[in-house]
Amino acid sequence: MFWNEEEECMPPLKREELQLERLQEVVKKAYENVPFYRKRFDDAGVKPEDIKTLEDIQKLPLTTKDDLRAAYPFGMFAVSPKKIVELHTSSGTTGKPTVSGYTRKDIEIWSEVMARGLTMFGLTEDDIIQNTHGYGLFTGGFGVHYGAQKIGATVIPISTGQTKRQIEILEDFGSNVLIFTPSYGLYLAEVAQEEGLNQDNLKLKSIGFGAEMWTEGMRKEIEKRYGVPAFNIYGLTEIMGPGIALECEAQDGLHIMEDHFYPEIIDSETLNPLPEGEKGELVLTNLTREGMPIIRFRTKDVTVLRRTECSCGRTFIKMDRITGRTDDMLKVKGVAVFPSQIEKALLKIDGLEPHYQIIVTRPQHLDELEVQVEASPSLFSDEVKELVGIKRKIENQIHNEIGIRVDVTLVEPKTLPRSEGKAIRVIDKRKFD
Repeated sequence: MFWNEEEECMPPLKREELQLERLQEVVKKAYENVPFYRKRFDDAGVKPEDIKTLEDIQKLPLTTKDDLRAAYPFGMFAVSPKKIVELHTSSGTTGKPTVSGYTRKDIEIWSEVMARGLTMFGLTEDDIIQNTHGYGLFTGGFGVHYGAQKIGATVIPISTGQTKRQIEILEDFGSNVLIFTPSYGLYLAEVAQEEGLNQDNLKLKSIGFGAEMWTEGMRKEIEKRYGVPAFNIYGLTEIMGPGIALECEAQDGLHIMEDHFYPEIIDSETLNPLPEGEKGELVLTNLTREGMPIIRFRTKDVTVLRRTECSCGRTFIKMDRITGRTDDMLKVKGVAVFPSQIEKALLKIDGLEPHYQIIVTRPQHLDELEVQVEASPSLFSDEVKELVGIKRKIENQIHNEIGIRVDVTLVEPKTLPRSEGKAIRVIDKRKFD
């Protein structure tokens, strides 16, 4: 089943011609309208007219999250702010997030690519889709919402949390497609079982999941719990949001919407391009974004690109599921968390030593984050009630910084391991291989 068969099944050579035309156009637009790109291209000795083939994209400099952060809030916009109809942000390490702006045309493109993906999952205009992704500044909820509305399906914008209410709605409203992060989906299934939900009463036909790393074992468990196939959604706020790549019924890699996003794989150390089939860092370029075209963005996500025939008939290149990051960012409960954010919060509390560890686990299929931090000798000698108060203060400070709840453990001075080299700040006990 296709949403836009002409685009999705376009002969690869014809699509490459379209990509080159769009690449040339977006590079010219960025050079003329975004001071950051004009300076960056000039410094690299590259002009828009130098882009004569798709391979010439490698002449262009890479864009990083730090570049976007330095342009906060609107320095990357290629249009007048009055043409921006929607703003979203992603997490940052310094208190300043990266901003993503969308024109009406951009929202239409976002709706289009998500409509294609949701159609892959089997969603039609006759269906009800229950969207548990977060709304607000997070792009996850909105991308799914726009795509479903484009199709004409009925959207339940319940967003995150309200787990028992989610189960009630799932059964009472007869939701056909359910969207969640994999960890929340497994937790939701556990609560549903505890509540005595009869799977036979559900009208589900498929599940879409994303915003976290996952394993095939997790997918199989999700499919077992819900009795329907589950499909991966990939996206990131800096480029668009969910909809950059999605799985079809073959569940053999995610189809990248190449008519709107140009993918590359690079060696994260040398920054040199890698051939298809080799694992490396994914780099993405907007080909059609009007408000904020981002060129050669380093996603920090590790994957493999494969141009193989697919049984579904689509001719898009495929990417494997994300298996890691090239930086220290963690995805916890679908939220990007940087150790430096937690360190920033800890530094605001008196009486703490500059030694801490972040431990991430996934008991009962739901991410949990623990921060162990050394208390000063004087603080640790205080009464228990004083320590409890400090613990809560730290937890609230971290929550304000990263947006999710964590468990803080105060430990005695000189308890945490020391290192002569780089301190080991993060211990991630989740399994993604």
